[in-house]
Amino acid sequence: MVFYFSGTGNTRWVARQIAEAVGEELLYIPDLIREERYEFRVVTGERIGFCFPTHGWQPPRIVREFIGRLELRGHEDAFCWALTTCGDNMGECMAILNRDLARKGLRADTLYSVVMPESYVCLPFMYTDSDEKAARKITGARRQLSEIIATVRDRRKGVIALEKGATPRLYSYVIGGYFNKRMITDRKFQVDAEVCIKCGKCANVCPVDNIAGTPPQWLHNGRCTCCLACYHHCPVHAINYGSITRRRGQYYFKGR
Repeated sequence: MVFYFSGTGNTRWVARQIAEAVGEELLYIPDLIREERYEFRVVTGERIGFCFPTHGWQPPRIVREFIGRLELRGHEDAFCWALTTCGDNMGECMAILNRDLARKGLRADTLYSVVMPESYVCLPFMYTDSDEKAARKITGARRQLSEIIATVRDRRKGVIALEKGATPRLYSYVIGGYFNKRMITDRKFQVDAEVCIKCGKCANVCPVDNIAGTPPQWLHNGRCTCCLACYHHCPVHAINYGSITRRRGQYYFKGR
């Protein structure tokens, strides 16, 4: 089984390639939460995988909360692996994940990060990649996936290939700690009602059902992950996060 979360599609693409290649069931964490499905039995030979984007150099809150409620039976001898996608680096994201997994008697012994096109644009120094840079990242990810698939298929333990960055502890525990505590909010999302075409796409792509109506209204119910799926999928750029994104690009993974 492969548990995954994705906002703009990078992780969905990676997780799907791996799950299909190794013959494991792909399980979307937001759907499992909607269904209140947290209990699973691991059958003999089944692999356990976790795939998610890096949010502020940490696992996304929705992933951590799901793991906190996860109950696995028969997992003691199962091969467990994890993968995170990131725009450039992921800090100590996997160390944080493994601490969460340890509370469930699990440990991901094989760890990967996959650099994918940047999608977080809500800070002064963060922008989407140029088309050329995004294409290079996807090409590199395709090459890396061949190795990852072989590793997961063969259940190779101890393989660690992570882009931690220059100061991973600073990224994850100081900057990321503040980011994930203070900046994961839907309060700054706004829509230009005169530009909005009322297509409803933003509500459809929201992984936590946090948008209602047309023009969209954010529900302010504490569930927003700031994945920016609503912003990036808007076909007319009517959605913004405050004023900072008004002149910034949009991106979501358009391939299979």
